[in-house]
Amino acid sequence: MKKIITTEQAAKPLGAYPHARRVGGLLFLSGIGSRSPVDNSIPGLVLDPEGNILHYDIEAECHQVMANVKAVLEASGSSWDRIVDVTVFLTNMKKDFPVYNKIYGEYFNEVQACRTTVEVKSLPTPIAIELKVIATIE
Repeated sequence: MKKIITTEQAAKPLGAYPHARRVGGLLFLSGIGSRSPVDNSIPGLVLDPEGNILHYDIEAECHQVMANVKAVLEASGSSWDRIVDVTVFLTNMKKDFPVYNKIYGEYFNEVQACRTTVEVKSLPTPIAIELKVIATIE
């Protein structure tokens, strides 16, 4: 069984891909960032007139990305406690890891999903964090 999932409760994908795809009993989420589903804004982000980042709030982005992942999971018929694997992309590991790791623990302490965290130079929009998630689904 294959099923494509999209939802209005998470920011619209930037390209020709869905929020998630179900294959059998597994659910694969596309990279989910911290953009707001309401207005596409990035919480705490301040840009200069040329579009360069002046300030960002990793804490606010962490909470928004978790809300976006939760929305996609629920739209797919899955749930937070069914997450089995998470890949996290940060644009500034040295600066952001301590805050991100603390917030991650608040959301995943009971779930105990496998996790990989990597630093990337940039992401497609000026977000500081993106999650790639695999979950189970019945």
